[in-house]
Amino acid sequence: MKRRNTPTKQAVLDLFDSCSSALNQEQIETQLQEKMDRATIYRILNNFCEDGVMHKVIGDDGINYFALCKTCCEHTKHHHDHFHFRCTRCNQLICLNEEIKINLPEGFSMKDCNCVITGTCPDCQK
Repeated sequence: MKRRNTPTKQAVLDLFDSCSSALNQEQIETQLQEKMDRATIYRILNNFCEDGVMHKVIGDDGINYFALCKTCCEHTKHHHDHFHFRCTRCNQLICLNEEIKINLPEGFSMKDCNCVITGTCPDCQK
């Protein structure tokens, strides 16, 4: 379903376009200059996920992070599962571009995969 673009949706998309890592709801609210209702932001994020423009990652901290499919996919449609890395120093959650290959036992079919590796990113190791 084609959705209408609004200034609010565009502001959220522009924010993600300028970020190199996934963002959680609190980070989004902090970085957006305009006052936006929390429910509106969450609805926009979920619509972007449904449309394949973004994907949601549940971090090892239990928080939902959202990432724009710009480096992991062809920017217009999320199409594969991949690992994510959360730095325990700077708290960035980054998409790792390697596609996951998982062999499930016979009779099982995978719908979704959430893999988060924690450690220290290259910037924090300097």
